[in-house]
Amino acid sequence: MAIYVDFVQIKFKGHKWCHMLADSLQELHDFAAFIDVDARLFHRNASYPHYDITVQMREIAIAQGAIPADRKKIIECAKKLKVELNDQMEQSSHS
Repeated sequence: MAIYVDFVQIKFKGHKWCHMLADSLQELHDFAAFIDVDARLFHRNASYPHYDITVQMREIAIAQGAIPADRKKIIECAKKLKVELNDQMEQSSHS
């Protein structure tokens, strides 16, 4: 299992932002909590589940073991996370 950060730098509200993903949602949430990323930065309803993190947070993530990833790896991860999130939502709707 691994955490990944992309190279995107989107300017918004005075900061530069990028994306953080992982091999699983649990690992993503655990790592986000570990490096103190606000849970409100998780985007479950975006085209793929991810955390928006500032470039400064990205450096902290990398220092704690996150892997800078190219677009191909980010897309691969994004697809897996979307399937996992959809499965979780489907299971919770049947509970």
